[in-house]
Amino acid sequence: MSTRSIVLGGGCFWGLDHIFRKQLTGKGLINIAVGYANGDPSVKNVTYEKVCSGKTNFVEVAKLEYDSKKLPTSEILDLFFKIHDPTTVNSQGPDVGTQYKSAIFTTDDEQLKLAKEIKEKFQKEWYPNQKIATIIEPLRIFVDAEEYHQNYLNKNKGGYECPTHFIRTKPKV
Repeated sequence: MSTRSIVLGGGCFWGLDHIFRKQLTGKGLINIAVGYANGDPSVKNVTYEKVCSGKTNFVEVAKLEYDSKKLPTSEILDLFFKIHDPTTVNSQGPDVGTQYKSAIFTTDDEQLKLAKEIKEKFQKEWYPNQKIATIIEPLRIFVDAEEYHQNYLNKNKGGYECPTHFIRTKPKV
């Protein structure tokens, strides 16, 4: 098995977690954890409340661990760009703040190159009239979110769901 991980931010981490679990379970997905990524390294004891203050620069993310022999990174990134609106800056639907930015945090150079290529593909084919705001950078910091956030929407049926988290089937032109 070739285990890899990639960290993705696209609005509320509950919605990302829910869709990735639904779409990728049984296809090479090993684990998902929601958490906070690439914020200010001087912030100690990162919590949801601190991240929501807007003063930490941390992004709400889903960290996917996967078997790259069964689930190619390109398939994950393709789904990522289809399940949120990557053209909004620091927001998804009603969720607004720096923690909701669209972001791809890579764990190696191959992922970094691939993420840039797929972003460019979506820019040309899906969003030719809008600029994709997704940031792409190496993962520096990942902190697991509190336990009650893990697998939240499966544990809390009817819990909050972001109206922008769904699988888009056609380009926004």
